Amino acid sequence: MIQNKTVPTGDSVEQFLNSLESEQKRKDSFALLKLMREVTGLEPAMWGASIVGFGSYHYKYASGREGDSMLIGFSPRKQNLAIYNMGGLEQDGNLAEKLGKYTTGKGCLYIKSLDEVDLSNLKELIQAAFERKVQAEP
Repeated sequence: MIQNKTVPTGDSVEQFLNSLESEQKRKDSFALLKLMREVTGLEPAMWGASIVGFGSYHYKYASGREGDSMLIGFSPRKQNLAIYNMGGLEQDGNLAEKLGKYTTGKGCLYIKSLDEVDLSNLKELIQAAFERKVQAEP
């Protein structure tokens, strides 16, 4: 059976974020860490080598594959900050329209810098996505 590579590692979130080369990425990552702590009320954990995740849930597909994943999280990538499990942005049209500069992928929101977005709208979008994920999982 295929094992999920992205699992909690027990590594230090703060140590990982402090190791980021870009000062801007470090600053943005610590701001996002604080924001997600406030929204979720949870402590972060490292998922794999480069993802900061909050909470977890167990999934099982019809194919029989199953595993655990974070409820919401982010990763400071070279090109941008990737915010995971942001599915349903289309339900938050007004907030998304006012967010600022971003792109999306399957369930992800990509932001080059927090300076390019409205942080209060970002917080509301993360809150809505987190609540949807919590309600969808047993």
